[in-house]
Amino acid sequence: MSATLRERDLEVEAARTPSPTRHRESGPAVAAIISAALGMITLALVNLGTQASKAFNEWVHGIGKLWMPGAGGIGPYSGKQTLSLLVWIGTWIVLHVALRNRDLNLGRWLIVFLVGIGIATTLLWPPVFEYLAGH
Repeated sequence: MSATLRERDLEVEAARTPSPTRHRESGPAVAAIISAALGMITLALVNLGTQASKAFNEWVHGIGKLWMPGAGGIGPYSGKQTLSLLVWIGTWIVLHVALRNRDLNLGRWLIVFLVGIGIATTLLWPPVFEYLAGH
């Protein structure tokens, strides 16, 4: 009978002991948010460039026409989105490989992300990009 009490004590103790959880590195999450911010900043900069330069505007439109059906009807927007997506996916792949085994301070990188979003939003605001483009 004492053996069963001892077994119960061990079961209760095991139930109270937290199970070991696998620690996950934050590098992949940082790669995802930073690449998203870089993609949005790219969109803002390409938008600014298309407003400032007719030649750049035509080049960007040509990029969209390379693969997007109906791109001729929507103008350089197709190329702006294409370049933004290429930067987003490309930097995500590179940063994921570089940071996949690293544990980084997510709070610090979230601030970097939010600053990047702020920069992109400011550059996309018409009074700002029209001023910077010289209109």
